[in-house]
Amino acid sequence: MIQAEFGIVGLRELATPEGKGPRTGNELGRLRIVEDAAVAISGGRFVFVGTRDEYRAKVRLADGGRELDAGGGTALPAFVDAHTHLPFAGWRETEFDERLRGATYSEIAARGGGILSTVARTREASLEQLSRNVRERLDAMAALGTGIVEAKSGYGLTPDDELKQLEAIRQGAEGHPVEIVPTFLGAHTVPMELRENRERYLLQVIREMLPRVEASGLAEYADVFVDEHAFKLDEARMVLESALERGLGVRVHADQLADDGGARLAAELGAASADHLEYASDAGIEAMARAGTCGVLLPAASFFLRCDVMPPGRKLADAGVPVVVASDFNPGTCPSESVATAIWFACLNGGLGVDEAITAATLNAAHSLGRAADAGSIEVGKRGDLVIHDMPNRYHLVYRFGVSRIGTVVLGGQVVQSQGTAWPV
Repeated sequence: MIQAEFGIVGLRELATPEGKGPRTGNELGRLRIVEDAAVAISGGRFVFVGTRDEYRAKVRLADGGRELDAGGGTALPAFVDAHTHLPFAGWRETEFDERLRGATYSEIAARGGGILSTVARTREASLEQLSRNVRERLDAMAALGTGIVEAKSGYGLTPDDELKQLEAIRQGAEGHPVEIVPTFLGAHTVPMELRENRERYLLQVIREMLPRVEASGLAEYADVFVDEHAFKLDEARMVLESALERGLGVRVHADQLADDGGARLAAELGAASADHLEYASDAGIEAMARAGTCGVLLPAASFFLRCDVMPPGRKLADAGVPVVVASDFNPGTCPSESVATAIWFACLNGGLGVDEAITAATLNAAHSLGRAADAGSIEVGKRGDLVIHDMPNRYHLVYRFGVSRIGTVVLGGQVVQSQGTAWPV
């Protein structure tokens, strides 16, 4: 008999990708589907996944164990959000309304708005405040079904303020059921005070920030925003090569507003991911497929910005790129913590099927963060992260878009959200 501490029965459907690596091409949408399903968890890990009849025959709950009836819901792996800008201060809701009424981003930025306003507020915020912000946002993400979150700095743009953001990530995540994967994004944009001396800021990122990030151990990855108005291709290469030399993995904000060569650079350097990709060239996408570099779609941001170009989900999938769907949570271009929302737009605007999007937001996302061996799917031996959605099957996740139907969230084998009531985390 399999001994378990926690069992879940009464699942009309369980749907999960399988494996310890990414799914691509025709395999992207291949899920294991179990009807009338049950799972068992012990020591924070899955020890059984199968039908209810098999569960009754093979699983025995330990003394003091508990069993949850899912009431006919559908179990999916907890989401893995592979692209967020979590540690910031302040919101930009009034700028959003201005844009709705016709103001351009350039006009707002010219008077100190846009990203510069977030930089100013983040610099002003204390470490304690930023840490509280991180934890509150992790609470919200857990309630929305997310179990692992990548979090970038990039709103400090000085050595001390970038390290402050990374330290806030560490402190805010301490003891939280959501695992956090920190990324250094000092090369997000050039700060206002050095706009006339780009080279000085570039060297500061490479010679001062990266050594401090390495010494602190506060980041697993480094990222660069490749864009004509942020960092040009040769500048990005310098930053990323320096990060690789210091033992950091690398990620790239690539080809969001134009084909700047970011996808090709990411592939050339063996980056874990290239993110956005609305304007990525065919050659760049083919290079990513050959290199195994993940393509991270951020379709909620595209929608929020009312972009004319749709997220290239179908194009990436057909080319054999490991496709990921993430939120891009940030105060300016996607103030939503919901991966489910990103999945809606990945399907409705990005050309993915429901099963493909589920894999992209779970197993493939975990792979892009180096976590696929331990998370991203509901399989024996993996961490006990799953979400019970109040819906009869997985298709309703997108079919009935616009409303969250999350019933119960289980992270590390512990219930952290149940029927709309958050548990202490």
